[in-house]
Amino acid sequence: MQQVYVHGPDDVRKSDVQSPVAGADDVIVDVAACGICGSDLAYIAMGGLPGPNGEPMPLGHELSGVVTVVGDAVDGISVGQRVVVNPMAADNSIGNGGGEGGFTQQLLVRNASKDRCLYPIPDHLSDLHGALVEPLGVAMHAVNQSDAQAGEKVVVFGAGPIGLGIVVCLRYIGVTSILVIDYSQKRLDIAMQLGAESVFNVAEGDSWAFIRKHHGRETVHGMPAAGTDVYFDAAGAAPVIRAIFEQAKFAARLIAVAMHKDEIQLPFFYVMAKELVIKGAMAYPYEFDAVIEMLLSGKVDVTPIVSHQFDFADFDQALAMAKQVDKAAKVLVTIS
Repeated sequence: MQQVYVHGPDDVRKSDVQSPVAGADDVIVDVAACGICGSDLAYIAMGGLPGPNGEPMPLGHELSGVVTVVGDAVDGISVGQRVVVNPMAADNSIGNGGGEGGFTQQLLVRNASKDRCLYPIPDHLSDLHGALVEPLGVAMHAVNQSDAQAGEKVVVFGAGPIGLGIVVCLRYIGVTSILVIDYSQKRLDIAMQLGAESVFNVAEGDSWAFIRKHHGRETVHGMPAAGTDVYFDAAGAAPVIRAIFEQAKFAARLIAVAMHKDEIQLPFFYVMAKELVIKGAMAYPYEFDAVIEMLLSGKVDVTPIVSHQFDFADFDQALAMAKQVDKAAKVLVTIS
């Protein structure tokens, strides 16, 4: 079988490896589909994370598949079950610096007896939608952190897969006044398909004029402000955070779900003066069940998020497409 490894900066390739052997606490999953995440692209650019044994970093953490081996100490999981994998459970860090990665035919899931690593999915949930559970878990956790309610006004900065997932999760809980801002028209078009009220391409002018047009104008201590209740930073751009501080209304909430690589200088006075609420959103502490329930509810259609699908044999082409943010949203790789 083969596994995709990051060997160094911009050096990613498939290698032939031995099939895994499960211990008593482990499970083996035949991987059906695995998505390319923005963090995968970051890992490739930086040369990967240092693995447990100093080896090249296995890649891939957004996956679905079928259980083929169950260790003697593992309860509640059966051979033949279709599952999605929580890559961060049991400290496995699958595709995130651990010893295994999802871009492979057979994945060893360690310590499945000690933590909830696997989530069964029914036959009528496709492998491709199963592979979206992980990124949608990130999006749903961000929405949970925001405490957004139906009737509130929301802006999502960044229409990548996480930003698009936030739109889906907001619509699922009844939020309809959703503005999405990005520079990729392809992704903005997808945001509209998913239920955004309106979108704005930053190449077209002043995004804050657009926000005030849709969400209204307010003042705070004589300072002009937009009428938005909740902002999601799914862009990771420092100027966006600064502008939110300056333009937010009293008691507005900001949820930071994007990764910022550099330090940001901010006018923190606004946090005090406007009583802004700022929260981070990291991964998915408890969202997998809720995401699966959402996908099975019939209330949302996440199909538009998947812009491209490739076979594992064409992984290099899949990776090249995922890097083209003006053309791609979520790129999925089918493996078995």
